[in-house]
Amino acid sequence: MSKKKKEAKEKPLDKMTVTELREIAKEMPEITGVHGKNKSELLSAIKEVRGIVDDSPQKADDSIRELKGKIKELKQKRAQALEAEDRKMSSIYRRRISRLKKKTRRSA
Repeated sequence: MSKKKKEAKEKPLDKMTVTELREIAKEMPEITGVHGKNKSELLSAIKEVRGIVDDSPQKADDSIRELKGKIKELKQKRAQALEAEDRKMSSIYRRRISRLKKKTRRSA
């Protein structure tokens, strides 16, 4: 394969693994301490060297905290429903908890 085709098929930086990002960063003399950096640090360094403007919104820790607070409340309500032997409401709370956990994983 020619180098142009290989570059065209390169996947987005955000989707790459840390090892792939390290390989790219090693080729750039401007970046030092490649092995001591984590994924987010490598991404920002590579984007800075390539001149890519980072438009992605920063994750809000407050929203994650709010979601976890809601999960805690729902767990208490579910425990009460289980004590009252209300299976229907306990399964509803379980599903709501599951959805909120998925949201926290996506935003983390």
